[in-house]
Amino acid sequence: MSEQLMIYCDDERCIKCYACQVACKQWHGFKAGGVSRRNVIEHTSGTFPNVTRTFSSLSCQHCAEPACASVCPAGAISKRPEDGIVVVDSDKCIGCRYCFFACPFGVPSYDDDGMNKCDMCLSLGAGEDGRPDPHCVATCPTQALYFGNESEIKEIIQEKEALRLSGRADARATMEDFA
Repeated sequence: MSEQLMIYCDDERCIKCYACQVACKQWHGFKAGGVSRRNVIEHTSGTFPNVTRTFSSLSCQHCAEPACASVCPAGAISKRPEDGIVVVDSDKCIGCRYCFFACPFGVPSYDDDGMNKCDMCLSLGAGEDGRPDPHCVATCPTQALYFGNESEIKEIIQEKEALRLSGRADARATMEDFA
């Protein structure tokens, strides 16, 4: 397998605007309030008056050994060897929801066609040479979402940690980051 493709959310940049979720729904033709391939979640820590809130945009993690695939009785879920993307064959899905209960992130969504989850926009024609960023990544106004292979994402995380350790209080984005 070539390197695993990933989407990373920098929770220091995410502002819970839901642009990623709206873009995903729009491009995939999902109705508001229905199926969601991406969810924005809130993390709260500390006690009053020192409460910290951060946000993350969460979708399928395309696990190394996807629990969803191992429990699917119809064999509808598989991991692509060329890029590690976990995909669903909607023609095989029987809607049993075993994958939902097996997923440690609670990612799978269901509609009349069965299970639905992030496929990094493969279903929209991405994935060819010169692959574009998934729509959630391209839409994020604060550039909190990053798309790349595993080594590229690890480098981004290491750079962020180096900023934090060098004294930049929280490695949050500044206006210069968007110029």
